[in-house]
Amino acid sequence: MITDWHTLDREPGLPGLYARAATRRKITGSTLPDTGLRCWVDVDAKRLAAYRSVCGFADNGLLPPTYPHILAFALQMQLLTAKAFPFPLLGLIHLSNRISVLRPLGGVNRVRIGVRVENLQPHAKGATFDLLTTLDDQLGPLWEAQSRMLCRGVKLEGEPVEEEWTTSQAQSEVTRWKAPTDIGRQYAKVSGDYNPIHLSAASAKLFGFPTAIAHGLWIKARTLAALAEHLPTANIEIAVQFRKPVRLPSEVILLASAAGSSGDFQLMGAGDLEHMVGHWRPIA
Repeated sequence: MITDWHTLDREPGLPGLYARAATRRKITGSTLPDTGLRCWVDVDAKRLAAYRSVCGFADNGLLPPTYPHILAFALQMQLLTAKAFPFPLLGLIHLSNRISVLRPLGGVNRVRIGVRVENLQPHAKGATFDLLTTLDDQLGPLWEAQSRMLCRGVKLEGEPVEEEWTTSQAQSEVTRWKAPTDIGRQYAKVSGDYNPIHLSAASAKLFGFPTAIAHGLWIKARTLAALAEHLPTANIEIAVQFRKPVRLPSEVILLASAAGSSGDFQLMGAGDLEHMVGHWRPIA
């Protein structure tokens, strides 16, 4: 698919996009738009410091490997609430996330974000698509990501193909931490992601959840902060699949293989509940 790129002069405003998302509740089609959005964005030092604090990252002079998602969030919202996008944003479920750090993320002050969607596929519960995000500086590509999203209720022809995830390396406990009741609100303040399912038990119940659940990207970020000494800082792909949501509040346990160029990890909850499984690998 050839992408029809549109370049914006400035970041979109989130309040208007949330208002647009709140009024979109119906599936309006079964094809993805070929439009992509690009925009130059500045890295705000105060917002970055707040993000590091909420997610547990040390200030080592590098952008956290998950931080480009924050820089891209408004542009992603603009794309996913456009009239040409056929699915309601508030019903989407984040199934998996894969990021590639192509070069060290040091000295990054201004970047060009690109976002687009592709790869619509049938799923047992609806349909999935990939939200693709790229981060470039004046020298070229820095970082890229693929977020696989599920929209329930979409009818597509073809047989669903389930992605198989397995761990191949021995793992041991690295650390454990508590996800407090208000972590969804804390993360929303630094990310801009005010999805009601993360904010409180009352708002989560409106969408069928018995209590608030943690943001998937906070779980991944908090995990990578804990694994900072395990992972290379560049030429690395880090992929996760989200399994059972982390209900708030709760305690989680991080298991991982030894530090090195590649490895596996799992985030577990009470009673061997598997919240997330993932791995890191050198970029092929």
